[in-house]
Amino acid sequence: MKEREENEYVKRTQKDYSYAFKLSVVEEVESGQIGIKAAQYKYGIQGDGTIRTWIRKHGTVDWENKSHCPMSKSPEQKLLELEQKVRLLEKQKSELEKKISNADKKVIFFDMMIDIAEEEFKIPIRKKYSPEQSSDLKSNKKKA
Repeated sequence: MKEREENEYVKRTQKDYSYAFKLSVVEEVESGQIGIKAAQYKYGIQGDGTIRTWIRKHGTVDWENKSHCPMSKSPEQKLLELEQKVRLLEKQKSELEKKISNADKKVIFFDMMIDIAEEEFKIPIRKKYSPEQSSDLKSNKKKA
């Protein structure tokens, strides 16, 4: 069997493009991030009308009535958008959990450092309230 070279032209068919890919290209073009020709070149889409067809089928402009009022999204589009949002939120959640874990470790580390410094230098670093002071603080907070 022959191995294909990297620069060899490969003819693509309509089946090569997933629904999610089509929606992302349409969204990119409709938002003005990229033009139709630039998207065609960027993603290796052959036909001149392919992206225009996708925009008519999957875009938010109502082409049948020639109005620029956004059409309602299909259930598939809504589902894909929600899945993308869920993935993004899960990623953000995991990043925040890592940050919390690191912050907790830092707190423990700093507490240990203060304990060691208090023992080594025999000086009180943490502020210790007497019972009279702590009751005064509580009454001051209630007044505010």
